[in-house]
Amino acid sequence: MLVLKCLRPDKIINAIQMYLSKYLGKEFVEPQTTEISALYKESTPITPLVFVLSTGTDPAVQLYTFAEKQKMDKRLFSISLGQGQGPRAEAMLKQSAELGYWVFFQNCHLAPSWMPHLEALVEILTEKTHRDFRLWLTSAPSPDFPVSILQNGHKMTMEPPRGVKANLFRAYLTQVIEMKNFLESEHPKVEPFKYLVFSLCLFHSLLLERRKFGSLGFNIPYEFTSGDLAICLSQLHMFLMEYTIIPFKVLIYTAGHINYGGRITDDWDRRCVLTILEDYYKLEVVSSYFRFDDKGIYYQLPAVSTFNEYIEYITTLPLNDDPMLFGMHSNADISFAQAEAYICLETLFNLQPKEISSIEVSVEDIATRQAQEMLSTLPESFDLIAIQKKYPVLYQESFNTVLLQEAKRYNGLLKVIRSSLDDLLKALKGSVVMSEILETMNKNISNNKIPIIWQDKGYPSLKPLGAWFLDLKERIKFINAWYDNGIPSAFWISGFYFPQAFLTATLQNYARKYVISIDTIDFNFVVLSSKPMHKPEDGCVVYGLFLEGCRWGGTYLEESHPKELYTEMSPILLLPEINHEVFEDKIYICPVYKTIARAGTLSTTGHSTNFVLAMEIPSKNPQAHWIKRGVAMICALNY
Repeated sequence: MLVLKCLRPDKIINAIQMYLSKYLGKEFVEPQTTEISALYKESTPITPLVFVLSTGTDPAVQLYTFAEKQKMDKRLFSISLGQGQGPRAEAMLKQSAELGYWVFFQNCHLAPSWMPHLEALVEILTEKTHRDFRLWLTSAPSPDFPVSILQNGHKMTMEPPRGVKANLFRAYLTQVIEMKNFLESEHPKVEPFKYLVFSLCLFHSLLLERRKFGSLGFNIPYEFTSGDLAICLSQLHMFLMEYTIIPFKVLIYTAGHINYGGRITDDWDRRCVLTILEDYYKLEVVSSYFRFDDKGIYYQLPAVSTFNEYIEYITTLPLNDDPMLFGMHSNADISFAQAEAYICLETLFNLQPKEISSIEVSVEDIATRQAQEMLSTLPESFDLIAIQKKYPVLYQESFNTVLLQEAKRYNGLLKVIRSSLDDLLKALKGSVVMSEILETMNKNISNNKIPIIWQDKGYPSLKPLGAWFLDLKERIKFINAWYDNGIPSAFWISGFYFPQAFLTATLQNYARKYVISIDTIDFNFVVLSSKPMHKPEDGCVVYGLFLEGCRWGGTYLEESHPKELYTEMSPILLLPEINHEVFEDKIYICPVYKTIARAGTLSTTGHSTNFVLAMEIPSKNPQAHWIKRGVAMICALNY
């Protein structure tokens, strides 16, 4: 009997996998693969073979390779479906069915209007169809794909490998194997090439697996593919042949900025990828037994190692990856396990029946009770005329304008909340028609989610409805305290609807006070032990930020305590400074985001809409240490 005494999710997963592997076999733990040949043997000329696409996979290369083995490579015709490709695809299908060719229709989900016609063409395939004919299809999950083809055809999906071990194994068997002859030759450049190939494949595997940590890994989960690795391997071979010394600067630029960097749209993600790449493209990795991790599990094999010895070594690697391999704290595994659990629960919740008569009444009762409670405690709107009178627009004080703008934005949100709640209560009583918007709002409130119409008018937030409503009242309270007591000595930065306007106003006040150009000013950052009693002469003090990935030790950034995913940050003085200089060896340039999701759409400034600013926080460790840990500051958590 398996007894789980530990509480950490990653330890529990490891224990379960070890138990299954020991008593049932590795095939119950490690992903199993099926060759295209097995699918082909079961197929017939009248049964389509369907590849269901998943993220970052493309079966085209494997199909072309299999066609070559079957001596059908010259009789394989492919087309990528899309607008205007229907007639060409139809002619190709009819001709191939008569002559016994293979037809490969890619991306069927991109031609939804032609799918009914494809279904009709497949239905007329008869036993008279040439015995060598096969119809191969690829499609992402789509409601427009014909159900009859799915039911009658043979289906296969290429699930992306999970774990560094699986990704390394796949990279060697699909990409590196094509260079096997050179790797086992006696060329003088073979030795450094072997080392750099393994290092590059490990880097590729880390990038793919880093996405599982969510925003700690990357702000945006990029779809890095085997094609990125293939072009990097090709360039690595080319540059090694052309240069007498290993051109690491060229390799880092082509891989980090062009091949992998070409997919990256977030500057902070680009900084992360380049920082990681510098650990795998450097002179030290070109040596036997170089260790890529502290435990020495991932290391370089001797120069005389063959391709098969690399494969054998990869099979000995651990199935579950230690976060330290990614440069992360052990808490990152907790974040990953939590995210997976939430996804499973969300999926189960969405699979629940939506229309059960006994539940419908209770849902309406819940929504009615919550709507009435929120209406009764909803704060009053701000008196904009009174605010403008007490805090007029002044050249010397830009904070007055910020206060008025914040009050206007919150008024707009409060108006939408109040009117929509009134309409919902009337609809639940039967006084007005229950529209689609109100129906959605009813379900959102019953499920403790923020209604979509409130999100569209409100500020970014990942909190559930109950916590969000309390947070809204705290924000209104912060603005009212500002109005009643004057400009505060310290600002709750999380309470701003649009914090960027507040930061600009701080710089503007300084520029106007000392009659200097605002373009020459930037913030210097001083971490304080507590909130000041009086407003500073220049700049401002902000509080309410949370650190993710580390903690504040009082003087420097320090490692997080176990199981502490978020910690409060001390108040920070934002002091404007002319021609501010950054000393990167003593600080960590820490991005600040509005929510823990970090991702957002690109704004006109070129930054994510979730990004606020970058702060310079004192650190003893080099920047690369915290960059790989995904350290950032957050204005508002998700609870």
